[in-house]
Amino acid sequence: MDPVQRVKENFSESIQVKTEAAEILAPVIVAAAEAMTNCILGEHKILACGNGGSAADAQHFSAEMLNRFEMERPGLPAFALTTDSSTLTSIANDYQFAEIFSKQIRALGQKGDILLAFSTSGESHNIIHAIDAAHDRDMTVIVLTGREGGQIADMMKDDDFELRVPSWSTARIQEVHIMILHSLCDLIDRHLLGQE
Repeated sequence: MDPVQRVKENFSESIQVKTEAAEILAPVIVAAAEAMTNCILGEHKILACGNGGSAADAQHFSAEMLNRFEMERPGLPAFALTTDSSTLTSIANDYQFAEIFSKQIRALGQKGDILLAFSTSGESHNIIHAIDAAHDRDMTVIVLTGREGGQIADMMKDDDFELRVPSWSTARIQEVHIMILHSLCDLIDRHLLGQE
């Protein structure tokens, strides 16, 4: 296949999945952003986690909150649970990799906080444990998934939010996750800065 044509097909597939996701997910994204805004206004925090590219998404979100997104504002309380290599490796070594996020949540999470978790498959064991820990701490869970939602889809409670991308391609799912992330950041900023 012509490489230029292949690039064009990747762009077309991404656009198609984003268009489908926008139709399905826009109202849920708005509701999740409102929950995040209320969390911040209530002087609570957002804890984010994921694996691989999804770990980068968790860190991306945290950076947009702690620093700024597109408008000037004070930093907002969001932390990526993926960044402390000493903590991650000590938990993985002393216990198991599946506990690397849940142990942090049990120590840092409080009622009123939000867990923002990423799992393209919905099957990541450490994300499943993280959700259990967040529920034990009376935290709201916002999870970005794909495919059929996996085990995570069945874990959602009434005040949780699953943002499931309608695709089986990990690349396409992650591309939409970034779009969702930016939409959440935009809505939070607009609400907090009175530009709704």
